[in-house]
Amino acid sequence: MLGRLRLSPGLGGLVRRHAAEHPAVEVPPDHVRLLRDEAPEGTELHIVGVHLYLQDEFDRILLGLRHPDSAYAGNAWHFLAGHCEREEAISCLVREVQEEAGLIIQPDDVELVHLVHLVDSPVARPRIGLVFRARSWSGVPEVLEPDRCVEWRWWNPKDLPAKVVPYTRAAIDGIGAGRLYTQTGW
Repeated sequence: MLGRLRLSPGLGGLVRRHAAEHPAVEVPPDHVRLLRDEAPEGTELHIVGVHLYLQDEFDRILLGLRHPDSAYAGNAWHFLAGHCEREEAISCLVREVQEEAGLIIQPDDVELVHLVHLVDSPVARPRIGLVFRARSWSGVPEVLEPDRCVEWRWWNPKDLPAKVVPYTRAAIDGIGAGRLYTQTGW
């Protein structure tokens, strides 16, 4: 919910303009199946993911090493992330952060800092990745889903490991350069 979300300068105006131009529409119950199972003619459904850009007191960012058997990007470093499960993005982020790493963040301490629009291949479903920064948190990162992530580590954004998920690296670079949007794979 945008009422509690603090947006980076410039992004707030874009979101408000979009909301004004595209007001919410009440969806009749008989249309719910269409929205979940298929896209209307000429459109394609996108997967929405949330990602945490968490910086410590030394400006290092937290990345997790994906399990080598992961279906996507095994043995690569990635944001703490998850997919929205019919929930609003900030609630998803709060849930994923606690489930995956045992960290507690408050919705009011979160700001949207980047958006990545990507497609990994011609046959993959397109994705929209919302990258949020938490200004504060409690806890120490711990591996709570070892089948997905084998290690959490803090990295200097200018000295990242060689194998970082490509769109993660692109988002980190974009945030460092003050860009709000990155597209990749199109």
